[in-house]
Amino acid sequence: MSKEFRAGEKAETENDSDILKVRGYAATFGSETVIGGAYKEVIERGAFTKAVKNDDVRFLVNHEGLPLARTKSGTLKLSEDERGLFIEADLDLNDPDVQKIASKMKRGDLDEMSFAFSPTVEEWDDSGSMPLRRLKEANLYDVAIVTYPAYNDTSIGIRSLNEFKKQKYSSQPVTAKMRMKLALADKL
Repeated sequence: MSKEFRAGEKAETENDSDILKVRGYAATFGSETVIGGAYKEVIERGAFTKAVKNDDVRFLVNHEGLPLARTKSGTLKLSEDERGLFIEADLDLNDPDVQKIASKMKRGDLDEMSFAFSPTVEEWDDSGSMPLRRLKEANLYDVAIVTYPAYNDTSIGIRSLNEFKKQKYSSQPVTAKMRMKLALADKL
């Protein structure tokens, strides 16, 4: 399965001695969003229930680099509530990678959330003017604080619908650059 990226909502920060606490929603439930102009998507409540319990998820910057927090170490906590996928991360202010972003996060210059996932259960409805994808269950790879979410609402997709239909359950990961090229190619 290939990894997909979606944007969430703004993250909040709070200082506690040498810890920068980050909280926010990496995904929200029930919002219909247009993905790359090709299809609509809705994330169903409970889509991350198994992932929250089982997946070792990392907190990254722009979905890249070394982890700043991780569920396995207990520095990243994930939960689902009525609204969506809520994250709480304790970032070590003595870590040079955290120091690079801490002031940007505190000022609000770096405050948007995203998540990387692969769908495990989804439903497609092609009956409307634009296909609708319902994400019912997904594996999580990371949650991230991002400079530029793929789009400004609650979620975004870069991979095209046609590519999805061709490689529905590809075993090799597709990079973000590859997804962008596929999405742009579909618009031509």
